[in-house]
Amino acid sequence: MAEKSSVFDMIGPVMIGPSSSHTAGVVRIARTALKLLGGKPDEAEITFYNSFARTYEGHSSDRAVIGGLLDFKTDDKRIKDSLSLAPQQGLQFKFKSVGNASTMHPNTIKLQLKRGNDSIEVLGESKGGGIINIAEVNGFKADFSASLHTMIIFAADVKGSIAFIAGVLAHDDCNIATMSVSRKGKNDLACLVIEMDSGVKEVTLAYLNSLSWVKQIIYIPDIDK
Repeated sequence: MAEKSSVFDMIGPVMIGPSSSHTAGVVRIARTALKLLGGKPDEAEITFYNSFARTYEGHSSDRAVIGGLLDFKTDDKRIKDSLSLAPQQGLQFKFKSVGNASTMHPNTIKLQLKRGNDSIEVLGESKGGGIINIAEVNGFKADFSASLHTMIIFAADVKGSIAFIAGVLAHDDCNIATMSVSRKGKNDLACLVIEMDSGVKEVTLAYLNSLSWVKQIIYIPDIDK
């Protein structure tokens, strides 16, 4: 007797699931959040908005997001069992849904993650075809794709700091693809997001971290590699 197929049958060589936006994109958002946190979370509160809120169970976005938080890639067959595997790997999770958030992208997820004493809040958007946008990190506007080497710098709003950091990266032969900055207010905490075509040397990260006005640096490579 032939084995029955399921919604998590392989579609192509790089994706499991019925929808690239509701599965592959969700996995990539969750894996990005995991990298931003610095490891697998112990606790996760996941909020689905708009279209996701109405379809996340039927389209298996719930399994996809937990699979991503367990660091499963988009083609990992374990995604279909992620809800049962999570407790075995020490991850406690809960889902929430908000069906009508008019200011948000139709396929939006908010992940509030904890790992020991560390925590992070990530707002991600699934654009289709597995393409994602990380819209916010810890309440700051971010807008990066997670398809390039990405550095997020939380720092005091110091005059000339952006040009200084760009100069340091230039000396490291890092080509900047995109750069954006947001801040809480004038002379308050700022968030600089830089996407680069190549990686950053450890010595460069250590130097930037040593600057008195830099509060925190999060660095993640291309999450698909």
